[in-house]
Amino acid sequence: MADPASYRPKPGEIPTDPGVYRFRDEHGRIIYVGKAKNLRSRLNSYFANPATLLPKTYAMVHHAASVQWTIVGSELEALQLEFTWIKEFEPRYNLAFRDDKTYPYLAVSMSEKYPRVQVMRGERRKGTKYFGPYTAGAIRETMDTLLRVFPVRSCSTGVLRRAERSGRPCLLGYIDKCAAPCVGRVSPEEHKALAQDFCDFMGGEAKRFISTLEKKMAEAAAEMDYEQAARLRDDVIALRKVFERNAVVLTEDTNADIFAVEQDDLEAAVQVFHVRGGRIRGQRGWVVEKVEDASDAELWEHLMQQVYGAEESQQDAIPRQILVPELPSNHEDLAQWLGELRHGKVSIKVPQRGEKAALMDTVQANARQAMMLHKSRRAGDLTTRSLALQELQEALELPMPLLRIECYDISHVQGTNVVASMVVVEDGLAKKSEYRKFAITGEAAIDDTASMYDVITRRFRNYLSEKEERSRAVQASGSIDLAAPEQDAPEGPKPKFAYPPNLVVVDGGVPQVNAASKALADLGIEDVAVVGLAKRLEEVWVPGSDFPVILPRSSEGLYLLQRIRDEAHRFAITFHRAKRGKAMTASVLDQVPGLGAAKQKSLLAHFGSLKKVRAATLEELSGAKGVGQVLAQAIYDVVHGDDAAGAEAAPAVNMTTGEILD
Repeated sequence: MADPASYRPKPGEIPTDPGVYRFRDEHGRIIYVGKAKNLRSRLNSYFANPATLLPKTYAMVHHAASVQWTIVGSELEALQLEFTWIKEFEPRYNLAFRDDKTYPYLAVSMSEKYPRVQVMRGERRKGTKYFGPYTAGAIRETMDTLLRVFPVRSCSTGVLRRAERSGRPCLLGYIDKCAAPCVGRVSPEEHKALAQDFCDFMGGEAKRFISTLEKKMAEAAAEMDYEQAARLRDDVIALRKVFERNAVVLTEDTNADIFAVEQDDLEAAVQVFHVRGGRIRGQRGWVVEKVEDASDAELWEHLMQQVYGAEESQQDAIPRQILVPELPSNHEDLAQWLGELRHGKVSIKVPQRGEKAALMDTVQANARQAMMLHKSRRAGDLTTRSLALQELQEALELPMPLLRIECYDISHVQGTNVVASMVVVEDGLAKKSEYRKFAITGEAAIDDTASMYDVITRRFRNYLSEKEERSRAVQASGSIDLAAPEQDAPEGPKPKFAYPPNLVVVDGGVPQVNAASKALADLGIEDVAVVGLAKRLEEVWVPGSDFPVILPRSSEGLYLLQRIRDEAHRFAITFHRAKRGKAMTASVLDQVPGLGAAKQKSLLAHFGSLKKVRAATLEELSGAKGVGQVLAQAIYDVVHGDDAAGAEAAPAVNMTTGEILD
């Protein structure tokens, strides 16, 4: 790896003008392209103290061997040049949006002598109009239906030439799903006009064609040409079927693309709904690895560049409106650039209310589902799990395979209702039956490090005690002949904790790691490794090290650690909310010694309300089920004592909602 100081430009060499810069590796390959309003200010940030750089930036500047820049006249020119170079060189450290699956498009090759309608995937071709994307089944049904009304050529070039040589059309020509220009039934000009009508219908002018056919049908019926009227009627039904297939979501003059994103620290799942003529015409999705340090605004800028700038037919692909959750950085210049590609005005907006905001919520739900599906596929793949465990073992230099990993997280609100969670992963898969929850009180609830020490101590102290009990049980029952399959181990209570993990992961940095390591050391446990995953920079900290272990952003091991940490956080939050909800329900009966929740419920059921409990005599209290003379006296003293002052106004209150519970 190169030292950034070895290729850092001299002071004063970098201009202060707007421009585009590119980092190259030792082989001259461009690994990163960026733009800046002020080149000097931006580039100097890459050569700051390495300790202050984020891991992704640190890796990029140490991978690079040189940096170059080009001055441009404005930020708009910088945007255009940046996109051109990203598209040309595909730098390793730039964000790259790739479809999460291959979507088919309905394509019409208008540049050919006889335009052809076909289903196409992959890169777009010049001179071809595209509609979609669609699902595979829907697009072929749409195409089959429309060829009845617009019999445009759909055969391959080989079939077309064979028909021209033989003078006979193919099967589609005989069943009237092709106008058969190959044998001269229509002229090339008439066939191209037919293809243009097909494009106009798909482009949103469906009502015009349906109205025209309905008028012709009425005229044919008036002239008593019922056969022609029946054919036109079938054509109208076919067009309506295609037209009504897509749900109306916005006003009919709305042409917009609506984006949403679901992301974590490593990846982002982007979804877009293509709305044309107020109807959803298609949907696309991307899952991008976040290699580059980019804010949400910068992420949207890169997305707009790659999605729309890469289209060969920008005028058809770019809508009038682009709706996003957050405005891209430099959105005015971006809108101007997209407008030049579209040859018309383009607006980039954030919907705040109404139908468009509601539709964006739907797109967001799709993005969330796409991210969940992507993660579940990663987690469920055996090869990926094995690779993740192997990468972790090698990165942490552990002698044993990671058969079992436990992750711990602390959850609280300003030091109240402190709880912890333990989640377990065996062979790369979550084992929910082994999950555990911990309530933390007293001195252990002072701060996160004390809580972590307490939780680790309790978990492994239980393990050691259970191990000792099993050992005593084995000794008491005598030796066990392992060669005898019919002889079982001594029966006993099911252990609360299974065998110890190979790796303990804590949510946090150096303080939490040191606390967990000290807890294990105090118990005399030396064969369990401890690491901490710091959420902000995804750094992996190990005990006794001044520097973290930096796993590559594409590392399957890092994905596994992140999934475990997120699951521990979710489990802890769920327990904390439940505990906090119970704590926020207060009653004067909670102060009665010996009166638990079950007896409180029985007492209130007997009297009907807390007010009637206060009005009851000692004899009436002792007559309730499960309440003796001593407990009745305790209840009477509490509800009539100084501790109950003010209870007349609010005897039992849910502190969250303010609801009176009695």
